[in-house]
Amino acid sequence: MDFHFENNTIKIIHQNKTFNLHPIWLRERLPGEKYFDLDTNQRLYEPSSIDLKLKIISCKLSDHKLDVEFNDGAQGQYHLDDLLIEMDGEKNKRGPLPKRILWNSQLEVIPQAIFEEDMVEKESMYNLLMDFYKYGFVIIKNVPTESKYLLKFVNSIGPVKVTNFGEYFDVMSKPNPNDLAYKPIALPPHTDNPYRKPEAPGIQFLHCLKNEVSGGFSTLVDGFSVAEYIKLNEPEAFESLTKTNLRYRFQDKDIILENWGELIELDKDGDYKQVRYSTRVDYVPPLESEKLESFYKARKLLGDLYTSSDFEIKFKLSPGDVMMFDNHRLLHGRTSYDSSEGARHLQGCYLEFDSTDGKLRHLHEKYHLSETNL
Repeated sequence: MDFHFENNTIKIIHQNKTFNLHPIWLRERLPGEKYFDLDTNQRLYEPSSIDLKLKIISCKLSDHKLDVEFNDGAQGQYHLDDLLIEMDGEKNKRGPLPKRILWNSQLEVIPQAIFEEDMVEKESMYNLLMDFYKYGFVIIKNVPTESKYLLKFVNSIGPVKVTNFGEYFDVMSKPNPNDLAYKPIALPPHTDNPYRKPEAPGIQFLHCLKNEVSGGFSTLVDGFSVAEYIKLNEPEAFESLTKTNLRYRFQDKDIILENWGELIELDKDGDYKQVRYSTRVDYVPPLESEKLESFYKARKLLGDLYTSSDFEIKFKLSPGDVMMFDNHRLLHGRTSYDSSEGARHLQGCYLEFDSTDGKLRHLHEKYHLSETNL
């Protein structure tokens, strides 16, 4: 890392990139109780009130700390590591969230955590969330098999997302259900609720209370891993899957829900943001024939890969297991079962990413975990 101060600008060369630290950019980050409330960590002033002709009078770097004085009388000390994180595009975007580990059917070890009472503030919760963000799922073992206990556990992380299915839902055979999940048939790989606005629930939990049947195996597929395979091997299909906007619709006697989105959605940096796949509720718009031909070919490839033994993992949940998974990244399903053999009862609910993201960031600071742990 190289450091230079000249012409009212601090120049830092970091990771083969040059950053010119603008005086106002630095000034609005100036730490200290005069500028930030110590309880809320929120600014005590309006940054747009800073003089647009602000200048840096002096600057000195020592022991990885940057002492700066401005011509408006403000002065203070920055920790260089804090500034360097903002110059690292990936760390600035993800913070303490770890890099994803894409996986397929060769995944050797299923990420697991052991349930503990009041674990939400423990380092074990931090480790659980780290595995969740790496792999997109984690199995939490030995959770009490009490009805609705799942709500107590999930609400300790963040508020459960309530939908038209309620605060929670029971996955078991029911007469005249409003969703195929409540019949004992096989469910192909899918993501939940792509028809919701502004987007599908981010995280799903499924708590196994009873599983007395020989079938009913749970299945998971890493949608981002499949997307990466298509990107590398079938670029034309990838283009169609990331550019074709589909309509998703849910209807029962009480409500009609609709939203639009791509089967593979990218963010503004071209990174994977979300996959959607729910073939029972999606509708392709009436595009030009050539575009439709390309899309149907690409969707067929996508569907074949999602159901391929090359990407799918299969396992059986036991009573006391909670499967927590990323509904924007993973597809889930199950094999069929015979309800006459006994009971298969799961309880499920949803949670949004701001809860897990915020909790992980909080625990990262609480235990003073270094960036090397990421």
